[in-house]
Amino acid sequence: MKNFAKKFLMTVLMLTCVFALTACGQDEALSANQLTKQKEAELRAQNVVDMMTAFVSSQDYKPGMVDEYNNVELADVFSSLYERYTKGTSAISCEGKAVRSAFSTFESGLEDMGSIKEVGQPVSDIDDDTITIIIPVTGESTNGSVELIFTNDIYLKMTSCTLNMDQTMGSLMVKAALNTVLGMGTVFVVLIIICLIISLFSFIPKIQENFAKKKAPAKAPVSAAPAPTVTPVTPVSEELADDTELVAVIAAAIAAYEGTSADGFRVRSIRRANTGNWKRA
Repeated sequence: MKNFAKKFLMTVLMLTCVFALTACGQDEALSANQLTKQKEAELRAQNVVDMMTAFVSSQDYKPGMVDEYNNVELADVFSSLYERYTKGTSAISCEGKAVRSAFSTFESGLEDMGSIKEVGQPVSDIDDDTITIIIPVTGESTNGSVELIFTNDIYLKMTSCTLNMDQTMGSLMVKAALNTVLGMGTVFVVLIIICLIISLFSFIPKIQENFAKKKAPAKAPVSAAPAPTVTPVTPVSEELADDTELVAVIAAAIAAYEGTSADGFRVRSIRRANTGNWKRA
């Protein structure tokens, strides 16, 4: 059993050494290939920074001129400018969006920096898909850095290029303060709006009551009670006007009073006298 254990351990150690040596050989081959692409990417990055600095600062560049081209046309224009700058010694493959970002950031960055006085040494980082290169630049008023990204293949296609300003502690504090004020201001504005909306709830019952009054039918006006009909009282004299017997009696009385005959009398109407002569008669 002891001999078997020793043989097993020896076999494992030998296999481990073989795999380690194989891996080391592969790493050395990959490192050589990556080193070549890294150097070429750094060289292209330095050429891009020098070319963009010279071209954007020249009279040939007009602000906003990149807006006249689409991404495909921008890539062709940039490649042509690169070959002209390097005098045809090298070519570059790039994406149009990367060129658009490069022109935009260099245009705004050179306004803040004044001009680029010195371009530093590039620092690169390589992974499986990309090669990222950062080149520091020194300006008249402030410093910055250019970040370029290339594909990690035989084409080394430029997929990004931006000029970034170095931010001091003071500028960072100012931005942080502005962000804080903006955030708190937004919160307070939203709270004020919510308070106003809640305060408007008290007017809802009144509005509903007004709508209900407008929709309710108008009440018909109460008509006045009809005035009682007054039946005229017929005078006694008129009731007695058709009483022939009374007429005859009155005619006879008058005739006796006057001492004449009642034949010539004609009674047209009978009225009650206001005087008391007849009472005395």
